[in-house]
Amino acid sequence: MGRLRVPSSLRSSAGPFAQMLGGTSAAHQPAGHPMNHEQPTPSLQGSCHCGAVRLTLPTAPDKATSCNCSLCRRTGGIWAYYQFGTVSVQGHPENTESYVWGDRTLSNVRCKICGIVTHWEPLNAEPGARHGVNLRNFEPALLESVVVRRFDGADTWKFFD
Repeated sequence: MGRLRVPSSLRSSAGPFAQMLGGTSAAHQPAGHPMNHEQPTPSLQGSCHCGAVRLTLPTAPDKATSCNCSLCRRTGGIWAYYQFGTVSVQGHPENTESYVWGDRTLSNVRCKICGIVTHWEPLNAEPGARHGVNLRNFEPALLESVVVRRFDGADTWKFFD
């Protein structure tokens, strides 16, 4: 198939078609506002699907983990880790249910209304404990801004990379 040819009159338009092609022209920028090609900082606030469980991260993560263990491969979670207690979780425990399995050290938390997995936390929070936050509950820009490492939680307990 050939390339789409768009008339120049449409390319310089400020409408949605022009935005799809890469934005508006300088002629359509508000006066005194130079064109800025930097991406805005992703939001550190996320939630489950229905909004009953809301999370706020203390900082943007620089890396995350995709695990293939029997639970993570089913939930599709991509995990960022924080010191336990540093992530604000609203709607927990009143709107959540927990699932504990395996070595019984972690509580996997989901919204009891929509069923979305939001995070996991240690059952016995000792000093230095951490918990995992499912980045799938945040705007896609946050996940796109981090390096996602693949972890073999099904077999070797090592990173693939």
